[in-house]
Amino acid sequence: MDRRNQTSTHEFLLMGISERPERQPLLFGLFLAMYLVTVLGNLLIVLAIGSDVHLHTPMYLFLANLSFSDIGFISTVIPKMLDDIGSGSKLISYGGCLTQLYFFGLFADLDNFLLAVMALDRYVAISQPLHYTMTMNYQCCALLLAGSWVVTIIHALVHTLLVTRLSFCGSNVIPHFFCDLVPLLKLACSSTYINDLVLMLVAGTLLIGPFVCILTSYFYIALAVLRIDSPEGKQKAFSSCTSHLSVVSLFYSTAIGVYLCPPSSLSGGKDRVFSVMYTVVTPMLNPFIYSLRNRDVKGALRTLLRRKTL
Repeated sequence: MDRRNQTSTHEFLLMGISERPERQPLLFGLFLAMYLVTVLGNLLIVLAIGSDVHLHTPMYLFLANLSFSDIGFISTVIPKMLDDIGSGSKLISYGGCLTQLYFFGLFADLDNFLLAVMALDRYVAISQPLHYTMTMNYQCCALLLAGSWVVTIIHALVHTLLVTRLSFCGSNVIPHFFCDLVPLLKLACSSTYINDLVLMLVAGTLLIGPFVCILTSYFYIALAVLRIDSPEGKQKAFSSCTSHLSVVSLFYSTAIGVYLCPPSSLSGGKDRVFSVMYTVVTPMLNPFIYSLRNRDVKGALRTLLRRKTL
């Protein structure tokens, strides 16, 4: 009976990026432009890979999935934020908040796993080139992708279901521009011990695990590159990894700071800055990084755009 009386919050108030009214038109235009660029850029990557049979290889299959994930990642957050700025109402329902929380967690985890899978693919391609086709066959690629999707779906669902057991009876103000897990836990009236424990152990493990996989893959890649005699061969081998390394550096430099720190140590401002980086900036830059540094992708994009023009 007490718990039923406590659970009185049916909607939350998202504070957004800035509370100053004079900044809202600028923020609306800026984030709308970034959203359109991100969706268009990643969609072009998916279409280019799908339309060019020469890109139907494991590396580009993983890249297409990463681009699709980035579209879902940014679409979970930005449209709602643009609606809040345009309408002036920053309210989000309890169900809407849980939905946003679930899909944000899903696509954030999926990006993490796909980056690890792509690092593993580069390791096999450079360290074991003669066995690459046999190792990274269709069954292996399908298993890696299916495993990434299944684990991230379950992980996001666990956190969402754990939030449903909490009571929200005090302040309903979320000092953020979307329903993220850490600021949402701070509003709970009931104990968040289990949520915090799962966040630190399970989420920390799922973040550290792929990161360790990436570090290990590049350690052996570096050893393999050093064994190559010709400078041209070394440069060619390393150049196939530069795009992935750039994306990994940007993604992990922001995500680790948020999700591996205790919830009590995160300020709203720091949390929002990090969230903008990995929610908006990283998905927006990924198509540019891969298209500008990869001749195959650039060629496929030119062919695709030429077809659309004709």
